[in-house]
Amino acid sequence: MSKFKPEKLTVNFIPPATAYRPIDSRKYTLTHSDLTGELFLAIGNVFDYQAINYKMRDEVLADWVTINGEYILYANVYVSNGEYDKNMSRIRYMIFKRELDLALTAMIYGDRSFFTYHPLLLDAPIYFRFASSFPEFNEIAYYGTPRLYLNKVNSKRVTETQV
Repeated sequence: MSKFKPEKLTVNFIPPATAYRPIDSRKYTLTHSDLTGELFLAIGNVFDYQAINYKMRDEVLADWVTINGEYILYANVYVSNGEYDKNMSRIRYMIFKRELDLALTAMIYGDRSFFTYHPLLLDAPIYFRFASSFPEFNEIAYYGTPRLYLNKVNSKRVTETQV
């Protein structure tokens, strides 16, 4: 599943988090079903550890952090820590890379009310950490801003309504 379909996204807020607060310690847990293609986003001030499949470890975790007084969205995926050989780690890494656009779009779209209330965060940088015991798959990379991902969904919807 590489194209984002809003109807396949379920969003759950973990109290005391709401659609508008908090900013500090706001955390995202994105999981999915390989069978149905559904995406599940939990938003709270804690990660939804119960939603994680610890055999697959294919979730995306992200949270708002401040560095030098500026907010950044810092996302993490677990590639490997020795339980997978180099080839399997490469495959996991490539799958994560391929599906990152979908994952970030789902997270940002699923929390779009939050960005309406905090528009300055639309231009905050997004950094993604790929965690692996193999150096070539262990990296931190820049992935744009929330505005980029919201614009993708909005431009797709405009195009669909024009057809």
